Amino acid sequence: MLEGVKYLCILAADSPSQNLTRHFKESIKFIHECRLKGESCLVHCLAGVSRSVTLVTAYVMTVTDFGWEDALHTVRAGRSCANPNLGFQRQLQEFEKNEVHQYRQWLKEEYGESPLQDAEEAKTILATPGILKYLDFLRRV
Repeated sequence: MLEGVKYLCILAADSPSQNLTRHFKESIKFIHECRLKGESCLVHCLAGVSRSVTLVTAYVMTVTDFGWEDALHTVRAGRSCANPNLGFQRQLQEFEKNEVHQYRQWLKEEYGESPLQDAEEAKTILATPGILKYLDFLRRV
C-alpha cells in the first residue's frame, strides 16, 4: 500500500453468483467523496472489465438519471472493454428497478446538491458522434 493513499478494498469474485450490490453503497460513497474533494479515484479489479465496471456503472446511475444500459455505455466511452458478467448485469438491472431512486435520495441527503456536472458530462459523452456510432453498432449485434 502507498502512503497517503486511501483505499477501499472489496473482496469479490468475478462470478455471476457474486452479490456485488451489497458493496454498492460503500463504493458509491467512497467514489463520491473522492470526487467532491477534487481527488482522483482509481477503481480496478484484475482485468478492469467486470467487477470494477459494475461498481462504476452503479455510481454513474446514482449521480445521473441514467438507467443501467446508458450508464454502462458512458463507462464504455472511457473503457471500451467494459463488460460486466451476466450476473452483474442482472444486478444492475435490479438496482435500476428497485434501489437507484433511494440511493439518489440518500446521496442528496448525505452530501446536498452536487456541484459536479455528472449528468451533463455523461450526456455529452453519449452524444459524441463516435459514441453514437458505437451504440448503434451494439444495438445491431
